Amino acid sequence: MPRRIPCTAPVRLRTPGRFPGFLKTASVCALIAGLLTPLSVGTARTASAAELAAVNDHCGAQCSDVLPPGQNGNATLAQILLNQAFGTQPAHAEDQLGPYANLAKGYPTLTNATINTFFNDASFGVPADQVASTVKPAGRGDVTIVRDKKTGVPHITGTTRSGTEFGAGYAAAEDRLWLMDVFRHVGRGQLTSFAGGAADNQGLEQQFWRNAPYTEADLQAQIDNAVAVNGARGQQALADADAYLDGINAYIDASDSGRYFPGEYVLTGHKDSITNAGAIAHFKITDLVALGSVIGALFGSGGGGEVNNAISLLAAQQKYGVEQGTRVWESFRERNDPEAVLTLHDGKSFPYAAKPANPQGLALPDAGSVVEEPLVYDRAGNAAAPTAANASATAAATAFSSARRGMSNALVVGGDHTASGHPVAVFGPQTGYFAPQLLLLQELQGPGISARGASFAGLSMYVELGRGQDYSWSATTSGQDIIDTYAVELCQDDYHYLYRGACTAMEKIEQKNAWKPTTADNSPAGSYTMRVWRTKYGPVTHRATVGGKKVAYTTLRSSYFHEADSIIGFQMLNDPDYVTGPESFQSAVQHINYTFNWFYADSEHTAYYNSGDNPVRAAGVDAEFPAWAQPAYEWRGWDPATNTASYTPPSQHPNSIDQDYYISWNNKQARDYTTAPWGDGSVHRGNLLETRVKKLVQAGGVTRASLVKAMADAALADLRAEDVLPDLLKVINSSPVTDTTAAAAVGKLQTWLAAGGKRTETTAGSKTYANADAVRILDAWWPLLVKAQFEPGLGADLYAAFTANLPVDEPPSAAHGPTGAHAGSSFQYGWWSYVDKDVRAVLGEQVQGPLAQKYCGGGSLSACRDTLLTTLKEAAGRTAAQVYPGDALCAAGNQWCADSIVQRTLGGIKHGNISWQNRPTYQQVVEFTSHR
Repeated sequence: MPRRIPCTAPVRLRTPGRFPGFLKTASVCALIAGLLTPLSVGTARTASAAELAAVNDHCGAQCSDVLPPGQNGNATLAQILLNQAFGTQPAHAEDQLGPYANLAKGYPTLTNATINTFFNDASFGVPADQVASTVKPAGRGDVTIVRDKKTGVPHITGTTRSGTEFGAGYAAAEDRLWLMDVFRHVGRGQLTSFAGGAADNQGLEQQFWRNAPYTEADLQAQIDNAVAVNGARGQQALADADAYLDGINAYIDASDSGRYFPGEYVLTGHKDSITNAGAIAHFKITDLVALGSVIGALFGSGGGGEVNNAISLLAAQQKYGVEQGTRVWESFRERNDPEAVLTLHDGKSFPYAAKPANPQGLALPDAGSVVEEPLVYDRAGNAAAPTAANASATAAATAFSSARRGMSNALVVGGDHTASGHPVAVFGPQTGYFAPQLLLLQELQGPGISARGASFAGLSMYVELGRGQDYSWSATTSGQDIIDTYAVELCQDDYHYLYRGACTAMEKIEQKNAWKPTTADNSPAGSYTMRVWRTKYGPVTHRATVGGKKVAYTTLRSSYFHEADSIIGFQMLNDPDYVTGPESFQSAVQHINYTFNWFYADSEHTAYYNSGDNPVRAAGVDAEFPAWAQPAYEWRGWDPATNTASYTPPSQHPNSIDQDYYISWNNKQARDYTTAPWGDGSVHRGNLLETRVKKLVQAGGVTRASLVKAMADAALADLRAEDVLPDLLKVINSSPVTDTTAAAAVGKLQTWLAAGGKRTETTAGSKTYANADAVRILDAWWPLLVKAQFEPGLGADLYAAFTANLPVDEPPSAAHGPTGAHAGSSFQYGWWSYVDKDVRAVLGEQVQGPLAQKYCGGGSLSACRDTLLTTLKEAAGRTAAQVYPGDALCAAGNQWCADSIVQRTLGGIKHGNISWQNRPTYQQVVEFTSHR
């Protein structure tokens, strides 16, 4: 008999964050009654003692991985209600969160033997005594899904290729069905109609649909094209996708009839908990393209921001004149900064998107003429609320910026420098923290497929980041520019433009959404229409005048209408007959058209390759600014009907085999290779890895444990403290500090710096930072000192324009693009290089690639010191409540909580926040002992 739960008053349940807050006003007791019995039926599995035999595993029990919070991302209605009311967790919903979090204080004593205290064993197969269940999904005889006791990860073995893929789809739906459904609706711009009209839902669908406004026919055409141009592999990919979809839909049918489908379908009004009325729509192949467009936009689409660049260039030229203003702009842009940390440090040059000697085709707007193109029309109800307008503005700013969330890091050391003589790698993607997680773990073994690792939910027909039989691979976001902005001259009216001499109508694409309150989201009813005007040169983003002519600015990316193309590269990575060494690995990732840095390690070699369809630009076209939409300035070989062009050959992409070591934290790839985001200068978070790994390599004898420790140590470092604060203190201490307030602040900062400048708890679980006052002072001081250092020299207008190109700061407590605050990833974008270069110049030190002039104190050391001391005293006087104002999760003044990581709710299950770490979400630790 189900346990009785005493009920007194309705329980108001809240979930933090920018995604749907489930059960905001539900009475838990009323809903929970009668639901516990279906729970036990819905979650039952067929147990078996059978062992999944390891298939050619060359890792020698030295491959590990982790993916918080847990493998199980589905929950029945009863499980959701129990979680909301009492905090109980479904099995395997958060069993990887604790080990992941514990590394923050556990890493100093880490050894090879204790790595799997904080990670999972990522060996192939499941030992017989660790088998939790064995299932043949839908009764098929050609596939078996074994789940292990510790983590519940599915190990899928097929005797046929279609059976293997069917199992992958079935297991994915079993672990992430609701999440997959959410994101196929995000990709189609239909999230609010599906999950509710919360302002954050509105912002999320607007952010992605704006740049990928596809019709159903567009989505299908991308599938057809990917299959047609890739021969037998294209046909195999289509067959794999169809079998994968069959598996997803088989689980939908089984869970519907068995009534153990995710409870969010009830809470959002799609299913009835009593009668089981309603339906969960089957997945179709175009859903995979919609999902892919979201993931590609989040992590693999470098570029954009040309209009913002033009605005700041004009502001610089207005301030200083054309010649000096351009010089000032270029010094802040840091296209090819000689002090930037590089992934390829062997000195080889890979020129791309460099500043042309004689720019051609520039279409800079007339000052003050730029207007952002509206996306949302016909707002009604909740869509007209101020919160909705704010969400729209944030979505637009994120979509139009070049400062995309380039995440993830990698540390790879060649065998010449390791204790074993085999390469060691610690790497993974920083994909944010969600509940359930965007990624899922799996092992796939079948004809032509042999891999274990992580895949994005709904796209897991292949392992996308992980390991094969004798090799492992991972990626970081690279950010090179594959997006250009064109100025199309208008004719006839605002919705016609000149295309190769002919006045051509723009294409209107609309998505109408409406919503009403549900148990999950009690936002009032509302509706709106999203409208995008498409041209041959991509969607319209802004309007302006250029030389008095009315124009529309459009954005064109090389992966636009090619969201499905990368499937071939992932197929190859999973194929043990294809990837046999570093050269074939590089060949595989060359088929991935998104912008990533790819890393490889086997028992003998390491390798690197930068992927993406880099368009060949016309001579003289500057990728930083809008160009005229005319044949002379188009991508070379561009076919507007297919959005294909000539691309730079693989040899011109940064690539390497067996460099002594590689590091990447979204930093500059190689000499002369320009990336789209600003901030690749003398101080970058990549320096935190470079410093530590270089030191290890110089000492030799690198082990898995020592490389993990280097990563974990960098994950707690405050970049500003480690790389900029010493020079700031050098300026301040150039004369005795006599003011008692300033002297006390300096003393606290010096003590913190001597302790390593880390944001870390006093003891595990204390929820209090060591050197908390120093951390607070620097958090308060940084934005004050940057403004005081630069705004007087730049002027308010240019300073504001530059901050639109590159945010001043990104500490852990700041908002982080689409994921909001509490997102972990920190110190990617900020003015640390500018402060560093300027202060060093004022100190009289040598600076390579200096700013165009000195700003701090107008170049006077004593005046600069006064500026720093004045702002430091102001910062020291700010209370913790002022520095950390609080939010839905944290009380004002709670420093640890302000930094903490939240598994942002995408469904009904909540998890506690964990102490801040700046590290990959999914992470591998690998050292192969042999090779085929």
